[in-house]
Amino acid sequence: MTTVSIPSRTARLIDGKSVAAALRAEVAAKVAAAGFTPGLAVVLVGEDPASNVYVRTKDRAAREAGIATRTIRLPADTPQAELLAIIAQLNDDPAIDGILVQLPLPRGIDTQAVIEAIDPAKDVDGFHPVNVGHLTDGRPTLVPCTPLGVMKLLRAASVEIAGARAVVLGRSAIVGRPLASLLLAAHATVTIAHSRTRDLPAECRHADILVAAVGKPEMVQGDWIRPGATVIDVGINRLADGRLVGDVAFDASAAVAAAITPVPGGVGPMTVACLLENTLTAAVRRRD
Repeated sequence: MTTVSIPSRTARLIDGKSVAAALRAEVAAKVAAAGFTPGLAVVLVGEDPASNVYVRTKDRAAREAGIATRTIRLPADTPQAELLAIIAQLNDDPAIDGILVQLPLPRGIDTQAVIEAIDPAKDVDGFHPVNVGHLTDGRPTLVPCTPLGVMKLLRAASVEIAGARAVVLGRSAIVGRPLASLLLAAHATVTIAHSRTRDLPAECRHADILVAAVGKPEMVQGDWIRPGATVIDVGINRLADGRLVGDVAFDASAAVAAAITPVPGGVGPMTVACLLENTLTAAVRRRD
């Protein structure tokens, strides 16, 4: 009988829960000292179960940080014109500093039109073309929450970014592209890889910092990892057996990497914490 040995984990875990908790406490302290109460409006269209969970989590976290929250729930058949009218009202409301429209939106609603309707100064998701342009130009204002969270995790883990070769696996406008801009601004040499990249495993093996954000369960295997690399797993996928896994095969990759984020408990908590920080940032800038 042949015994197959499973490599033990050698990588250091990058604990997103603790980093996020520290950031949330920092935001709460700043809100308490601000002399005003920031306001966050969250708009949820439809009854997507995952979106409902996210909205409840954001609402609870905001209230714990001392941010006033207003959740507007709309049926899935809400006309686009009605949604845009609500956004216009929130844009004009002086009590609201941040507006977040939960994605994805139901079919029949033009997502880009909705994003562009939000006042860029209140766009705490960082998706408005004005904010995207500032980020690309190296003058970030309000930055998408997940990429911002990734950068904070790297810095909290004392990962050397300047001069490092970073590979971002995934080119979405929500994570991949804005993260590439942030890494570039931090003086990394950045490659964006995707489904049509030739010899994707070889490209990933070049990375000192590998960020996986493709939404495919355990796509990145251990032999894709450069020994000693830092691996950030943005993906969160539920398997048929109910388990949550990332885009990275954790055990095999942790045996090779120097540091790695778990799923869950890695990038996820940072996204909510960075939303709170963005709301406070927007509130302060609107009062300057």
